[in-house]
Amino acid sequence: MKWIGMIVAVLVVMVSVWIVVNKSYYPSLPIENLSAKEVIRQLNDSDQKIVEVATDEDSAWYITRSQNKGISIADETIKEMIGSKGWAFKAKEGSGLFFEKEGETLLVTTQMWTKKYVLVHVSNQFKEM
Repeated sequence: MKWIGMIVAVLVVMVSVWIVVNKSYYPSLPIENLSAKEVIRQLNDSDQKIVEVATDEDSAWYITRSQNKGISIADETIKEMIGSKGWAFKAKEGSGLFFEKEGETLLVTTQMWTKKYVLVHVSNQFKEM
C-alpha cells in the first residue's frame, strides 16, 4: 500500500515538473508549429519590446509584454513599431488599431494571450510599404 502511494507521488511530481518546464500551463497559441516555451524564449532573449515570432504569406505575429498596465502599454509599443515605418495611428476600435500611410489603411489586431503577454497580428502590408 505504501508503494502505491510513493509511485503516485513520484508520478505527480514528474508531471508537474514537465508542465512547468514546457510552459504547458499557458493557453494555446493561434500560431501553428510554435510552442509557448519557444515564443516566450524569443521575447526573453531579445532586448526589443516587441518580437516577431512567426510569419506567413499574408501576415506576421509578434509578442510583447503587457506589464502591470494591461493592454495599454502593449498598444504604445505597437504604435512605436508601426510608426517607425511611417504609418500614422488613426484610431483604436476594440482590439484593432488602425494606421494610415499614403492613402492605405493598416489594421493591427491584439490578443491578450496571458496576463503578462499580448499577441499582435499584423498584415504583411506593413513591411511592404
